[in-house]
Amino acid sequence: MTIAAGPFAIAATLLVVAGAFKAARPADTANALGALGVPAPRLLVRAGAVVECAIGLAALISGDAISATLVGLSYVVFLVFVLEALRRHAPISSCGCFGKVDTPPSWLHVIVNLGSVAASVAVVLQPGAGLLAAVRSQPLSGAPYLLLVGTGAGLALLVLSAHVRNLALVRQPQVAR
Repeated sequence: MTIAAGPFAIAATLLVVAGAFKAARPADTANALGALGVPAPRLLVRAGAVVECAIGLAALISGDAISATLVGLSYVVFLVFVLEALRRHAPISSCGCFGKVDTPPSWLHVIVNLGSVAASVAVVLQPGAGLLAAVRSQPLSGAPYLLLVGTGAGLALLVLSAHVRNLALVRQPQVAR
């Protein structure tokens, strides 16, 4: 098992969570893509979200080179989207990745996307980062590993949603009283 197994599992978990939210509520993602001039009907967003979930689940289970490649490519697409939104100063309040929480594109998204791509590349080069292999090779039937992956994914969600929203509020000009 590679040292990138934990970060890779976190990246795959985020794919599953974000895909599930986009599948349930495709409007925000469709609007965000539309703001960049990419026509995206809700049905297409929903279908893409289901594929995103499937990629994340396959990566979590197997951690093989093929699933790692697909996870990495997914995060490259997200990275390009975020960089283009930042470059254009696009008025996007949410990408739709985490439900109704406002998650405007930010440099924190860039960092998380780059880290996810790096973890995916490491797993492509040294496959075997699936949860089944990890649990078998970890003490206490993998419970500490699973706890750390869950915590890491939760912290990433927090950083990409609440923290980004708080930063946006801090940067807003103060209204004179």
